[in-house]
Amino acid sequence: MNLWFRLIRMLLTFRWRPRVHPLGTSVLHMRVQPNDLDFNGHVNNGRYLTLADVARMDFVLRTGAARVAWRHRALPIVGDATAKFRRDLKPFERFEVHSRVLGWEGKWTFIEHRFVRHGRVLGLVLIRGLFKAPGGTLDPREFAVELGQSPDSPALPAWVLEWHRSCDSLSQHLREEEHDVALPEAARA
Repeated sequence: MNLWFRLIRMLLTFRWRPRVHPLGTSVLHMRVQPNDLDFNGHVNNGRYLTLADVARMDFVLRTGAARVAWRHRALPIVGDATAKFRRDLKPFERFEVHSRVLGWEGKWTFIEHRFVRHGRVLGLVLIRGLFKAPGGTLDPREFAVELGQSPDSPALPAWVLEWHRSCDSLSQHLREEEHDVALPEAARA
């Protein structure tokens, strides 16, 4: 099944799945399709990120976060993603994607997607994202309050905070690199 069909199916059926608490976990059931596979005969590493996108949309809809975003005319933006692969998924195997918010810091919200088969985590995708409205980025604390939650984030695991700092460091490095490249061009003008 192509990803558009998966997305359309999820959009048509999410209302019949139970609502999810904003700090709870949504579970989306899927099956490996032939177009998910790479030359090694298992799910392509890039496909995990795309499947996580579909699962994240399901999570956002079932928690009510989509309604908050729509009120603000905000769009979800993924700033960074990382993945850990533990076991492969083979053709036609059934699996689940368990999605949950781990917490937030600054402008970023951290969402985890666990790829699970028979109770075992086969892979994990972590994203750092935000909601961008016409007036700027929505504060995750205010977003949480609009969902009926405390503005205080749950404690983020140390490995998430380390990754978060690493992403900030890489962003800073890229800005500096762009600045260094732009400087000689400006001097020539």
